[in-house]
Amino acid sequence: MESRVITRMQLLRGDVRGKENIIRPPWALGEDLFTERCSRCHQCIRACPEKIIVKGRGGFPEINFALGECTFCRKCVEQCADGALSDPGHETPPWAVKAQLGAGCLTYQGVVCLSCKEQCDARAITMQHQAGAVAVPQIDQTLCTGCGACYQPCPVHAITLKPISSQDNLPEENES
Repeated sequence: MESRVITRMQLLRGDVRGKENIIRPPWALGEDLFTERCSRCHQCIRACPEKIIVKGRGGFPEINFALGECTFCRKCVEQCADGALSDPGHETPPWAVKAQLGAGCLTYQGVVCLSCKEQCDARAITMQHQAGAVAVPQIDQTLCTGCGACYQPCPVHAITLKPISSQDNLPEENES
């Protein structure tokens, strides 16, 4: 039996299975410390030029990739007086969020689609060609920044962005 650590917030929300994947703004502290320090002043929401930081459950800021992608401009961090968002150095990754391709991808149904690949500036998404079949996207998790550029353009919402810690067996390659 696999044991799973859940946060206090997940327990209070009734999300004991940890299925709800709230993505906090870049450089957010761990969930418990973040919710302890964040005063819900919404300065990070106002500072975001992409307008993807929104007021979430309990008034805490979270990312909504349906509104666009994160450019990691650090404006949200600069406006956080509470220290809930903290970038100790420009070498620190913004978060441990990665894109994942779901079974609903059009390419798995024989439809040519390049929408996610065309939006990926990090070049983390490539197309794997197969004899007699449509090329399918492959996400290189080492290159994926979790920016969300691939999320919105997907016509069938087959891309999800999740914190790595919530993904069981993050696939290196998608199987067709």
